[in-house]
Formats: sequence, structure tokens, C-alpha cells
Amino acid sequence: MIAHQVVKLTARPKGCHLITDEVLTKLQLPQEGLLHLFIQHTSAALAIQENASPEVRSDLDRALDRLAPHDERLYTHTEEGPDDMPAHVKSVLCGSSISFPIHQGKPMLGQWQGLYLLEFRLNASPRQVVATVVS
Repeated sequence: MIAHQVVKLTARPKGCHLITDEVLTKLQLPQEGLLHLFIQHTSAALAIQENASPEVRSDLDRALDRLAPHDERLYTHTEEGPDDMPAHVKSVLCGSSISFPIHQGKPMLGQWQGLYLLEFRLNASPRQVVATVVS
């Protein structure tokens, strides 16, 4: 069986935001299956990453800024502001979807893993994630 649900995430500032609880509390997970999450935006990404140390979040954000800096001189697509094209580059690098298994009604994430919204725009709007459950 396959089921889809749209999860609306609150707007957040630029950065790496732990969203595990926000997403999973909105979903009814099967006893066994697979959860696929897809973000419907080209200026943000999803990731599974270290969830224990807050420093990881700020380090990831700074590392991505070094890879795709906010410098309009580097890009030709600049109509939507200096953070738009770097956001697209970061989105391509990080990816728009993640998947993980469900076992006994719980995500089979590692002990130190969490779900992240990687927000690349300075003043982003709320984001939508399509959750597809295969059971």
C-alpha cells in the first residue's frame, strides 16, 4: 500500500533545522514500511544528519556557504536576490529527498540521526514536504 501526505513546515531562517518531531508527529506510520520525504522547493533541502550536537548545524551551514557564497558577481540568475542562486546550488548538492525504513511503527534512524530542513534562503516562506509511506 502507498499513501501520500503533505506536511507543512513552519517558516524558518537560513540554517540547518532539526525537524524530526515536527514531521513524524504529523504522520501515521505503519508497523513496517518505508518513508520517503520530498521537499517541493528548489531553495531548500532535506538531510539525515547528526542530531546530538548543535555545533554540527552551524558548521554545516558555514561549510555550505563556503561552497556557494552569497556573491551576486558569481551568478547570472540574480532577479530574486543574492541568496537565491546560492540556494539553488546548495539544493542540488544536498538533495530534495530522503528515505528510511520503518520498523515496529518507528523510524529506523541511527541513535544520533535526525531529519533536517536545510533552509538556504535568508527570509524563506513555509515549506512543504510530501511524505510517501510504502507499507
